[in-house]
Amino acid sequence: MSLKRTLVGLFRSHDGTSDRAKDPALKTRYYNLSRDKAWDEVSATLKKIPGYKVLHEVQSVGEITLEKRTALGRSLDITVSVLSTTPVRCAVDIYSASRGSLGDLGANYRVIQRLYQSLDKKLGKYKVD
Repeated sequence: MSLKRTLVGLFRSHDGTSDRAKDPALKTRYYNLSRDKAWDEVSATLKKIPGYKVLHEVQSVGEITLEKRTALGRSLDITVSVLSTTPVRCAVDIYSASRGSLGDLGANYRVIQRLYQSLDKKLGKYKVD
């Protein structure tokens, strides 16, 4: 992680992915799967990651809410969205925010990277570059 990302983390306590993100690690991931199949794979993968607790799942909306405790005792609230772009293609976006004031020193950025790494291991063969 870069020094810039840590400095930004001093003041900002949230991070998220989007199509317009300047950082390539925060770009939306696309997969050649229908939303229902992607939902099943993403949901199963997120439940198996140690240290993350699934709080809520809404398949009709395509959102999974997770919670993670940091080593310092702070809680991170994470929302993973699985969206259909075409009948055979879907997008996965992640938003992570820290509870409390001040920054997170890049913890949300690292969480997003770890979740995408886990999803890419499982769904890598369907990934669209």
